[in-house]
Amino acid sequence: MRIALSRRWLVLAVFAASSARAHQIDDSSDHLLAVLTTAALLVSAALYVIGARELSRRSHPVQHIRIVAFSAGWSALAVALLSPLDGWGEQVFWMHMVQHEVLMLLAAPLVVASRPLAAFAAALPGLWRRISGWPGAWRFVTSPLAAWVLHALAIWIWHVPRLFDASVTNTWIHAAQHASFLFSALIFWYALSIAQQRAIAIVYLLTTAIHTGVLGALITFAPVPLYRAYAETTVSWGLTPLEDQQLGGLIMWVPAGLVFVLGGLFLFSRWLDASARRGQA
Repeated sequence: MRIALSRRWLVLAVFAASSARAHQIDDSSDHLLAVLTTAALLVSAALYVIGARELSRRSHPVQHIRIVAFSAGWSALAVALLSPLDGWGEQVFWMHMVQHEVLMLLAAPLVVASRPLAAFAAALPGLWRRISGWPGAWRFVTSPLAAWVLHALAIWIWHVPRLFDASVTNTWIHAAQHASFLFSALIFWYALSIAQQRAIAIVYLLTTAIHTGVLGALITFAPVPLYRAYAETTVSWGLTPLEDQQLGGLIMWVPAGLVFVLGGLFLFSRWLDASARRGQA
C-alpha cells in the first residue's frame, strides 16, 4: 500500500515538473543542462521508489509521512530548477533569490526529513558499501560545525557581485551555483537532524539566521546596484535595478531568516519537552 502511494506521489511530481517547464531554451548549453537536470531528478525518483519497494519486501516499509516529504521536496526541486522560475531569475534579482530559498529552505529540509538514504542504499547496495568505506570523511562533513561553515561559505561566496553576475550570464556557472546551494543545504540540514545535542542544532540555526540576515541587509541597503547582470532586464518588470536588488535583499533577510528562527524555536520546544519528560521520570 505504501509503495503504491509512493509511486502515485512521484508520478504526480513528475507530471508537475514536466508541465512547469514553460520558459524558452535559448541555446544548446541551456538545453543540455535542462536535459541533465531532468534526468537526475527522474533517476533520483526511480531509485527512491525501487529502494522503498525493496525495504517493504524486507518488512521495513517507508513511513507514509516520509514518502510525502520526499515527494514534496522532489517537487520543490523540480519547480526551482525546471519551471519558469529559473528563467525569471535571469531577468530580476529578486526572483533569483526566491529560487535560492526554494532550494535551500524548502526542498533541502523536506528531502532530509524524508530520510532517503535508506531507500537509496537499498536500491544501490554495492555503491552504498563503497561509499560507506569512507566513514571518517562522511562524519567530518556532516558534523554540525563543518556543515555550518560549508553552507555559510556557499552563500557568501556566491553573492560576491562578480561571481553572481557570472552565474546569470553563464549556464555552467549558473548550474555550479545552484549545485553548491543545494548540496551544502542538504548537508547542513542533515547534520542538524543527526546532531546528538539539540542545543547545538539550535545555535547553528540561529547563527545561520544572523549571518544570512546580515548579508540580506547589506544587499538591501547598498546605495548602488551591485549586480550588473540585471542592469537592463528589470525595466520590463517595472523596477529599477536598485529596487530589484532591495526586494531581493529583503527576501533573503526577512522570510529566510524567519525560517531559521522558527526551526530553532521548534527544536527548543522539543528540547524543553524532552527535559520535562526526563524530570518526571
